[in-house]
Amino acid sequence: VQLQASGGGLVQAGGSLRLSCAASGLRTFSGYAVAWFRQGPGKEREFVAAMSRTGTTAYYADSVKGRFTISRDNAKNTASLQMNSLKPEDTAVYYCAASASIITSNLRQKAGYGNWGQGTQVTVSS
Repeated sequence: VQLQASGGGLVQAGGSLRLSCAASGLRTFSGYAVAWFRQGPGKEREFVAAMSRTGTTAYYADSVKGRFTISRDNAKNTASLQMNSLKPEDTAVYYCAASASIITSNLRQKAGYGNWGQGTQVTVSS
């Protein structure tokens, strides 16, 4: 399974970005839960958002709830993260992740994901 993240960039505080994650090398994208994590400078990689296999349920970190929206298109093997009202503290490398075996209670845990994209840098200036 290969995951390719894109869409990062430099944006002013209050602005928006949309990240995309393209999946390949898998049989059925709908068999994978997907998630976004981020790692800021000098910080641990942390959970941002996750979506169930069918796309019916989304989960968010408290720090992004109401500002970020995760979505997926199983027909196109893609997942996205719409980020609005960006803050300087959102600056990080953002990673998409996918798992065919993860259970719902572990969706927020990075250890539950065996497939990772290469990361895309998001920088929010104040």
